[in-house]
Amino acid sequence: MAVRTAVRLDPVTGKKIPPPVSPKPVRMTATRLTKSDIKPPPAPPPSSGTKSAEEELDALTDLLVKNLENTGDPDFFGMCSKCGQKVSGEGTGCNAMDKLFHIKCFVCNICGCQLTGKVFYKVEDQALCEADYMATLEKCWVCVQVITDRILRATGKCFHPDCFKCEVCHKKLDGVQFTVDNFNKIHCIEDYYRKYSPRCAACNQLIVPDEGQEETIRIVSMNKDFHVKCYICEDCQAPLSSEKGGSGCYPLDGHLLCQDCNTIRVQKMTAELDAKPARPLTTEL
Repeated sequence: MAVRTAVRLDPVTGKKIPPPVSPKPVRMTATRLTKSDIKPPPAPPPSSGTKSAEEELDALTDLLVKNLENTGDPDFFGMCSKCGQKVSGEGTGCNAMDKLFHIKCFVCNICGCQLTGKVFYKVEDQALCEADYMATLEKCWVCVQVITDRILRATGKCFHPDCFKCEVCHKKLDGVQFTVDNFNKIHCIEDYYRKYSPRCAACNQLIVPDEGQEETIRIVSMNKDFHVKCYICEDCQAPLSSEKGGSGCYPLDGHLLCQDCNTIRVQKMTAELDAKPARPLTTEL
């Protein structure tokens, strides 16, 4: 039986599962600009890596020229990062995501609502209002609620870490081993062993993998299950399994025996039969 760990392998796809991640960006707020915010033209924003060197140089040169052209304007704040026009006058611009925008230009990338003074989220360099951001999040398979914090992926589904539990004993499985039965139910290893593992006919203990192992060997003999270590001759305790260097099992009357002990028992049984007195012959008239 193979076991799984919630942050390692997906029992359905067999692909690696990344550790729980946080899909929730930092909550941000755009602030309006006032005259106290007027300063020398800001440094050009870093390159996004999507433009060629020539295009990047042209854009930076154009920005520098525009900043220099407006240095005489006492209400000049800088150039809008969206429309490329100057932001001039108190209350017309805002700072957000380390950039400068016109208030009318800084809007949600999905619904277009203005974001100045509101909570928004930066997702892949895009600004989203709180409602649209929440709509992009995945829902937990168990509680069907939006996952706003850590997200745990397993068995091809998404879970809150607190919702990913054994379906029988309800033990939390975040970061621990689990397995899936034939009915696609999630079990902790302990519960799965209790429910599905066979018991050794010799010691009556469950046949489960050793600590740190994912699989174990079960020996079936005489329609019974045995640990490898328990699969020994009942008379001389010699191992019978080839895993332990044994030469095989020679059962007799339901007993596990090696070849030598089997021979000894057969000889003893034969001698006992030979020692019994012959039954007298009688004739009834």
